[in-house]
Amino acid sequence: MERLNEGEHVNSAYDCTLDEPPVYDEANFSNGEHRTVRPSVISAFGHDTLDRLPSIDFYRNAGSVSGHRAVRPSLQELHDVFQKVSNGTISVPDTVEDDEEGSDGTPSDDLESAVPTEKGGIKFGWIRGVLIRCMLNIWGVMLFIRLSWIFGNSGWGLGIVVIILSCVVTTITCLSMSAICTNGVVRGGGAYYLISRSLGPEFGGSIGIIFAFANAVAVSMYVVGFAETVVDLLKENDAIMVDTINDIRIVGCITVVLLLAISVAGMEWEAKAQILLLVILLAAIVNVFVGTVIPATIEQKSKGIFNYQSNIFLENFPPDFREGESFFSVFAIFFPAATGILAGANISGDLRDPQAAIPKGTLLAILITGITYVGVALSVSATVVRDATGNITDYINSSITCNGSSIAACELGFDFSSCAKEKCEFGLANTNQVMTMVSGWGPLIIAGTFSATLSSALASLVSAPKVFQALCKDNIYKILHVFAKGYGKNNEPIRGYILTFFISVAFILVGNLNTIAPIISNFFLASYALINFSCFHASYAKSPGWRPAYKYYNMWLSLLGAVLCCVVMFVINWWAALLTYAIEILLYIYVTVKKPDVNWGSSTQAVTFVSAVSNTLSLSGVEDHVKNFRPQILALTGSARARPALLDLAHSFSKNYGLCLTCEVFVGPRSEALEEMNAGMEKNQLWLRKTKRKAFYSAVACDSFRQGTESLLQASGLGRLKPNTLMMGFQRNWRTAGTESVQSYVGILHDAFDFEYGTVILRINEGLDVSHIVEAEEDMLKAAKEQQALDREMMSNGGKARGLFRKPKKSSQQVLATRVSVCSPPPPQVAKMNERLLEASSQFKKKQPKGTIDVWWLFDDGGLALLLPYILTTRKKWKDSRLRIFIAGQPGRTEQDKQEMKSLLHNFRIKCTDINVIDDIHVQPSSNSFKKLEDMIEPFCLHEGSKDTAQAEAMRKEQPWKITDEELSTFEEKTNLQVRLNELLQENSKSANLIIVSMPIARKESVSDYLYMAWLDTLTKDLPPTLLIRGNHKSVLTFYS
Repeated sequence: MERLNEGEHVNSAYDCTLDEPPVYDEANFSNGEHRTVRPSVISAFGHDTLDRLPSIDFYRNAGSVSGHRAVRPSLQELHDVFQKVSNGTISVPDTVEDDEEGSDGTPSDDLESAVPTEKGGIKFGWIRGVLIRCMLNIWGVMLFIRLSWIFGNSGWGLGIVVIILSCVVTTITCLSMSAICTNGVVRGGGAYYLISRSLGPEFGGSIGIIFAFANAVAVSMYVVGFAETVVDLLKENDAIMVDTINDIRIVGCITVVLLLAISVAGMEWEAKAQILLLVILLAAIVNVFVGTVIPATIEQKSKGIFNYQSNIFLENFPPDFREGESFFSVFAIFFPAATGILAGANISGDLRDPQAAIPKGTLLAILITGITYVGVALSVSATVVRDATGNITDYINSSITCNGSSIAACELGFDFSSCAKEKCEFGLANTNQVMTMVSGWGPLIIAGTFSATLSSALASLVSAPKVFQALCKDNIYKILHVFAKGYGKNNEPIRGYILTFFISVAFILVGNLNTIAPIISNFFLASYALINFSCFHASYAKSPGWRPAYKYYNMWLSLLGAVLCCVVMFVINWWAALLTYAIEILLYIYVTVKKPDVNWGSSTQAVTFVSAVSNTLSLSGVEDHVKNFRPQILALTGSARARPALLDLAHSFSKNYGLCLTCEVFVGPRSEALEEMNAGMEKNQLWLRKTKRKAFYSAVACDSFRQGTESLLQASGLGRLKPNTLMMGFQRNWRTAGTESVQSYVGILHDAFDFEYGTVILRINEGLDVSHIVEAEEDMLKAAKEQQALDREMMSNGGKARGLFRKPKKSSQQVLATRVSVCSPPPPQVAKMNERLLEASSQFKKKQPKGTIDVWWLFDDGGLALLLPYILTTRKKWKDSRLRIFIAGQPGRTEQDKQEMKSLLHNFRIKCTDINVIDDIHVQPSSNSFKKLEDMIEPFCLHEGSKDTAQAEAMRKEQPWKITDEELSTFEEKTNLQVRLNELLQENSKSANLIIVSMPIARKESVSDYLYMAWLDTLTKDLPPTLLIRGNHKSVLTFYS
């Protein structure tokens, strides 16, 4: 097949075209520094060598932000250089400049290769970056407003279970997150980054959107909580501005503006604000514990607040659910308080060492906050009763018998028995202001509430834009790429901040937060579930690349965590859980359909590989059955683009249900052929994928075309996934190609039969090979790119050369000359031929018009000649084409032969519109047709019949490939048959969309190659697209169920 001349791989570290030792450019760094090139490298082994010692620089991504990427010499270059250099030194640089492309030659435009615009950005350690943020986010308003109510309903027994269960879910998630974080360098993007790099862009892209949105709406939730507290204070002091609802909106909008200003000012200012809020929050927590030991006043006791009492503690142990509450409803109210564990991970791009900081900071934050929640709740449960009237008059002066629901209060001198008949205002189960009343100084609790809400709002306001920016940088949703741009030293997502601001304000003004709240909680839980599943999936795939430094995780524990998160989603709100799944599935489908051009080595790929290997091995243990036969095509197309008609027809046979290999043989010196082959592998497979051809590209390098094809026939495939049908184009130029080429072509057919392949040959009058047109297009594109690169280089340097040691790839005159040579139009006759060739080559790509597929099933080859056209009729492009069957019959038996074939097709469940019996197939062809055959083979005939025996023998030895008179006489009938068949085809199938004919077989060493080619040429000459098919004489059809 034709060889591809473009796309050669060039390693910028080495010039293998010189006989002298290679010379390298200086290594330039992004900060303007450069490393001097050493004249030679004396390795640790004591001699000059191109080999390099192991270094982290060889393993960096292109454009790495953490160091310069070095390019090691390729194995081929190492091999070649030592063939060329036996003495002297070898020059090699310490590092070389990379071309900003990934290892596969594709642009690395993602977070790994994001180069910071400026240096000196603020980076946080694990305390300020993770621990403080997580604690502030977990210590929310729940601590001061709802915790006492939760323990009043559930009792401190079940209350502790609620807290522990929440901590179990978050701890498992944190363990999974820690494993993922320590399995390689972590960039910005938080949960989105972890999930997308583990499970791929489909999961990451879907969760990234909803996670960023959840954080943006969470800002409005926390701000509204802050605004409600402020408005309550305004009410107490008769300072309402408009009314309650509008005052909340006004205060909320002003608060968001102030938080936005802090965030936009930079991460340093935001971190300082967080520390201030932490100090206030810690003071408020200490204030609660101090208040529990200060002797209670009569007024406090009337509201159910006493000092530590064992009887109160015991009375508050069992649950007392009221107003339809249950354990699950109480748990659903508390759990959102635990959803702050990703606050540190969300700013992973701003951490000094995210691999160490995220696990350490998050786990410690869960431990500290969990202990705090339990400690505060138990202190309050030991000092406050469930119900109290708040009336000092309920004080009991004389001793009475205590019974009913308020025994502990009665024993302490207060009669709250009236609360059993009507609802009281005070006590754990009735008011949210217990913490303020218990504390040593009430205003500090209000300050703590402010601190909790504002810190959570600030953390969410920072998290949402950071996660969203990382998602947009990966360009999964192209319409959102505008938000990828960052500003300043820390690459701040200003556009993301503004978008988050508008979302928050919108929900503050018009959103029903009571409805939105469970959806947001479920969005967070969906993220946790996927983080756990990511860890499980990566462990399950057993990929060698899964080597987390953090060892304290378990794949089954991670799976349990994922299931728990999904269960909790339904516990919190079933319809919100369903809505979350629906949104995530829709986004997943969208990303899957769009197929973003990224490859992060996800565990999904690893599991797919493991499944493929497992299924292939399982398949190998099962014997083939005729019912499951399907054509597995090995198509000799050359490069994937060289013979589109052949590839399209092969793809129609295999579609998504069978194996299709498009193969190329590189002929020539091994070193050149290998270089060319390696350069084209990825390029051809990429083209197949982009054009949606479900096929694999395979290539071999050999000294001859036949040897290469023989290698492909023997070694292609794996287990049962092995090709069984060879498909190739007809060699139109066989009369001028030379003896070696014809022998190679016919030899390949013999090899295919020897290896028991079914064989298919496609002939189109205009030809199949469009490689010369493809090469011309590639030359034009290459010249245009070189001109653009030259123009950019000249513009960037003001018309000057790039540097003293830089040589331009081509001068402008050379580029111009190249463009003129490749862009000059071909002669009109050639242009018209190319146009017809391109039109013919694309005919099988389009939907076929109404017509027929004529099947001339002349020899029983096992049924392949009948099965392949049937398969075509099941394809959408061929659905308007009807099958017509032509068979050879004996004179006088036409109707009987027709009925027998009709019965056979009925048993095979194959429908056809017509069955034609040709009973004059053995009639002698016309003299005009036979004369054309004689003229065709005349140059290849030996004509030894007129010579004496010795002379004839000498002629046979001298030209063994020629057609002898004896051979023509022996195979006269078969030769006549091919001529006669062409006449019948011209008569009956001239208007068919596709003709399928049983291929004649030439006996090895009996029929010469040229005579066989003459048979094939004569048989298919001047016809619509024709397929010559010969099965391997093993049944591929059966009428048994």
